[in-house]
Amino acid sequence: MAVAKGKTSDEAQIRNLIEGWADAVRAQDVESMMSSYAPDVISFDAVGGLQIIGSKATRKRAEEWVSSFRAPIGYVTRDLAITAGHDVAFSHSLNQVKGTTKDGKLVDMWIRATIGFRKVEGQWLVTHEHISVPFDPKSGKALVENGGVSRETDNP
Repeated sequence: MAVAKGKTSDEAQIRNLIEGWADAVRAQDVESMMSSYAPDVISFDAVGGLQIIGSKATRKRAEEWVSSFRAPIGYVTRDLAITAGHDVAFSHSLNQVKGTTKDGKLVDMWIRATIGFRKVEGQWLVTHEHISVPFDPKSGKALVENGGVSRETDNP
């Protein structure tokens, strides 16, 4: 029974970390956004190059992104799922970003996030982050408008 209790506690800690990160995005607080990233984090962002390596580069990308918006940034997390082991965990979710860029463009888009965590000295840290958007293979354009979900399972 203690294993299940510990797992529940780990999942709650990760959920709190993700909720805190979302609050920091809304507040455009990069310092708080970065507080749970490992120094050797690897990020696959939806824009830019193939990967961002290290917390300094990840912080720079976060600063660029946050500073491109006028306050406030709207951020909603939906369908959050967390799986936690003893010292490794991952989560995935759908997330809506709403706001106005500094040049006046309205943004209302859905992104997919998969995050890998490692427990280091009792603290969960983000070690891998993958942000993506689906795209239309015919046009090559990103599909960010509606956050639609397709579900089909083998279970009756």
